[in-house]
Amino acid sequence: MAASAISFQVMKHCDVAFLRPGLVTEIECRGWTAGAHLRHAAVRGPRENKATREVVQETTAENAKDMPPKCSVALTHADRIYWPEAGITKAKLADYYLKVWPLVAPFIVHRPLALLRCPEGISGACFFQKHAWRGMSKAIRQVDDPKERGDEHYVAIDDLDGLFGLVQGGVLEIHPWGSTLDAWEKPDMVNMDLDPGPDVSWESVIEAAQEVRGRLADMGLTGFVKTTGGKGLHVVAPLKPKTEWPAVKAAMKAIADAMASDSPDRYVATVSKAKRKGKILVDYLRNGRGATAVAPYSPRAREGAPVSMPLTWEELTATIGPAHFTIANIGSRLAQLAADPWKDFRAAQAVLSY
Repeated sequence: MAASAISFQVMKHCDVAFLRPGLVTEIECRGWTAGAHLRHAAVRGPRENKATREVVQETTAENAKDMPPKCSVALTHADRIYWPEAGITKAKLADYYLKVWPLVAPFIVHRPLALLRCPEGISGACFFQKHAWRGMSKAIRQVDDPKERGDEHYVAIDDLDGLFGLVQGGVLEIHPWGSTLDAWEKPDMVNMDLDPGPDVSWESVIEAAQEVRGRLADMGLTGFVKTTGGKGLHVVAPLKPKTEWPAVKAAMKAIADAMASDSPDRYVATVSKAKRKGKILVDYLRNGRGATAVAPYSPRAREGAPVSMPLTWEELTATIGPAHFTIANIGSRLAQLAADPWKDFRAAQAVLSY
C-alpha cells in the first residue's frame, strides 16, 4: 500500500500534465500497467498525516519490472480510431507497443523499414512507404542506402521514441529488412512465408512449417515460427551476417523449389495465383535485397487488429489459428508466457552453408 496524491491528469501516454495536488489518499494496488495505470487499485481512505510533497512513486527491485518504459514523443489525436470494429485507437496502439517493446525491439531497431501507413485507420486509405515523408516525427531516423543516390532517404528507428513516432505517423504495420544498417548487404535472418491458397487446411500449413524447419536444419540453420496475422505462417532463421543477399536468396529458393518438386500436389514456389488453389505458396522472395516481411509482434491493418505472433514449436497446433492473437488479447498472451518463445533467437545464429 502507498499514499498517493489526487490530481487531475491529461493523458498523452508519453506526457502527463498535472495540476497542483491538494489531497492525499491511500491506494492499494497490485502493480502498474504498461500505460502507467494502477492495476487492481482500491482506495483505502484519506491520509491527513501526509503532505502532498511527500508523495512519490516508489521504485523497488520488486516492482521495477512493472514500471512502464519511458518515451518523450507526445501523441496528437490519440483517440483517433485505427481499427473501428475492434475499437483500437492510436492511444491503444501505443499502449500495445509499450507492453511488447522489449520483445519487438531487436527486430525493428537499427534496420531499414518499409511501413504500411493508414493515417485514418484501416477504413481509410492505406499505402506502403519506405522513404521519409514530410511532417515525419524527428524521432524517426533518415538513412541512406549505400547503393542508391538521390534525395530520398529510407527510414529507421533507434528507440521507443522512434516507434512512437511511427504510431504518430499512422503506421499500422512494420516490415523490416532482414539486414541491419551496419551490414546492408549481409542479412542476419531469413524468412520463409507459407501462404495457403483456397481450400488449404490450417493443419497443412503447420505441416509445411515443420518441413521448412527440417530443410533449414539441413543447411545448419535453426527455424523459429510465428503467425503472420494473415492466413499463413513465417519460419524465420537467424544468420551470422557473413553471406550476401544473392547467395541467401538462392538458398531459400532451393528450399522452395525442392518442396514444390517433391510434393507438387501440396506446394508451389511461384506466385501465380492460378497455380495456387489447394496448395501452399512457399514464398522465398522475402529474402532478396530490399524485400521485407512483417515484423514479429507487428499488428496487421486488418479487421480484428491481428498481430504477427512468435510461437514455440510446441504451441503450433490447430487450436491457434493464423490470426488468433490480436492487440486486444496481448495482455493475456504475455501473462501466460513462462518465457519469450524466441528468447534463443540470436544465440542460434549460424553461417549459411549452401
